[in-house]
Amino acid sequence: MIDSRLVADGHQVRRRRECTKCHERFTTFETAELVMPRVVKRDGSREPFNEDKLRSGLQRALEKRPVSTEQIEQCVNRLMSALRATGEREVESQLVGNLIMDALKELDKVAYVRFASVYRSFEDIREFGEEIARLGD
Repeated sequence: MIDSRLVADGHQVRRRRECTKCHERFTTFETAELVMPRVVKRDGSREPFNEDKLRSGLQRALEKRPVSTEQIEQCVNRLMSALRATGEREVESQLVGNLIMDALKELDKVAYVRFASVYRSFEDIREFGEEIARLGD
């Protein structure tokens, strides 16, 4: 078969093709499969990337904050794009956590501190205060 024309339509690509035997023309619709890397946890275990887990973590940190659902979805999409852009088949969970913290720092500082307090397992109020102080830098 010979590709004669490509037409991008959102996430689908329409291809006009021609059969090399009978020369009949036909159309196929194709979508790109965007493969997310697997996540390597701290204990060495591996699991598939879970978009729902990412979204719920962001929503928990952003609960009762002035951030729209649309902003959260844009953030999820940017984070997933950044992970795909690594080109790696596997990424460390620490990289995912750091990307989330960077995104939250830009989106909402209170949500950032909430997420950081859980993610970094702050032991006392001093560590909490130090993280807040670093936000001013």
